[in-house]
Amino acid sequence: MDFEEHLSVILKRGTARTAEDLLREIDSEYGRVPLIFEQMAERPEVLISHLLYKGAVVETSSLEPKFIELISLAVGAALKCTHCVEYHMQSAMAKGATRDEILEVILIAGLLANSAVLADAYRVIGDVNAECPSCDFNGSTPKGH
Repeated sequence: MDFEEHLSVILKRGTARTAEDLLREIDSEYGRVPLIFEQMAERPEVLISHLLYKGAVVETSSLEPKFIELISLAVGAALKCTHCVEYHMQSAMAKGATRDEILEVILIAGLLANSAVLADAYRVIGDVNAECPSCDFNGSTPKGH
């Protein structure tokens, strides 16, 4: 179904029924509905617009669905979102990902997350004599300033 067809269905069914239908489809496909979708459904327009955006990104992607889920899994791991990892791991496996592929993307996510932590911290402490804008903001001055 293309974007215009999705919009036509929403207009025909209304937002409340469309949101209910979308949650049923998600539950049927993945075996459960993520908490964020359940909460968004309290405001159907929010859930529908989020899922339309997500759908447009995924449906127009040149990546295979399995790789989209593996990337989503890696991002969830890097963001320390347990529920995201569980959901996208299950989805990746349903789309053909192997245990080894899942472990590998988690390792890569960890590597990049660790590098980001180190790079950020080293930049902050890199020059002891540099100004510390966050220190000035908090009203404290570290040693050496």
